Amino acid sequence: MRYLTIPAAFLATVSFQFDAAHATELEVTHWWTSGGEAAAVAEFAKAFDATGNQWVDGAIAGSGDTARPIMVSRITGGDPMGATQFNHGRQAEELVEAGLMRDLTELAEQEGWRDVVNPPSLLEGCTLDGKIYCVPVNIHSWEWLWLSNQAFADAGIPVPANWDEFVAAAPALEAAGKTPLAVGKQGWQEAGIFNVLMLAIAGPDVFVGVYGDKNVDVAAGDDIARVMKATDDARRMAASSNVQNWNEATNLVITGAAGGQIMGDWAQGEFQVAGQVAGEDYTCLPGAGLNQYISTGGDAFYFPTLDDPAASEAQEVLASVMLSPAAQVAFNLKKGSLPVRGDVDLATANDCMQKGLAILGEGNVVPSTNELITPDTNSQLNDLMTEFFSDMGITVEDAQERFVEIIAAAE
Repeated sequence: MRYLTIPAAFLATVSFQFDAAHATELEVTHWWTSGGEAAAVAEFAKAFDATGNQWVDGAIAGSGDTARPIMVSRITGGDPMGATQFNHGRQAEELVEAGLMRDLTELAEQEGWRDVVNPPSLLEGCTLDGKIYCVPVNIHSWEWLWLSNQAFADAGIPVPANWDEFVAAAPALEAAGKTPLAVGKQGWQEAGIFNVLMLAIAGPDVFVGVYGDKNVDVAAGDDIARVMKATDDARRMAASSNVQNWNEATNLVITGAAGGQIMGDWAQGEFQVAGQVAGEDYTCLPGAGLNQYISTGGDAFYFPTLDDPAASEAQEVLASVMLSPAAQVAFNLKKGSLPVRGDVDLATANDCMQKGLAILGEGNVVPSTNELITPDTNSQLNDLMTEFFSDMGITVEDAQERFVEIIAAAE
């Protein structure tokens, strides 16, 4: 197998020039379809097209839960795309084990990926049996509470500084006709709230103990009981949130119709597209203002094994482009995520991204749930939280008991 060596100078500018005869169309599948996401992915497409190849956009509407089965079905069914998005972690593990994904180790060594990817766990998440199978492209952290400054001004109360103050502000928001907490009616969003509150309220040792160590005693303990009580507060605050998709919930915050939203830093892309300014129009609280830790989840691209030599060569070019300094900055500034390269200049990053960079620099990070639990366990958690949010008859005690059962069965 032949790999291209891309000179560093070209990587820095992402202005590759190849003979037109080598130009190749490459289909790239992903689930980035909101306004902020589309603006970000267009930066990757532009950088790849600058190499003389052509990005063929294979966006799949809906969340990752919708898109991943379609992607997997195509790969296992003999109709692979050129590249496909998955989250950091174990989502593509079985495809790699089946020999359906390309080994990128030689390219990674040529370009020194291990020297620039930070934290190293991101590249470790792409590694199986010592070989690298994906390109991490960003660091997405879930642990953010986004607040509408306008909503709190309308309610005549100050913007909260943490989750506890936010809960206390809910009655005033409701009296002003606001939805206190905007949440889309999807299990992954509701489970995300529970996980964010776990890290914010119970702390990193409990978070890793439950999901990393699968410690049933911790899952059944008082710390998780407090987290379940906070999640009960969340579902009550979200009772009037009648939207489906996460970006629709974000729009409620942007327009001042809702007080806040717990959502990953990708929400920041929506604020940016709407022309809002961090610290002026909206407030961001990492760790819900309680415990400033973030998870180092995010997105990575895998490259299915192809029989076409030209397409295989284009895959290598795309992998190089995605990890190049210029593309990393352009993509992540619009996505709201942090770059995986530790050597790029983000002086132009806004207030919220600077907060995330500071937390990352301090080392206050934990692995994401996608890195700690299997997709099956994650689906069970999503199902539990869907029921918990939709049925007020499920008590906090009932929900914790079922959570313990999920952790006891987790691999």
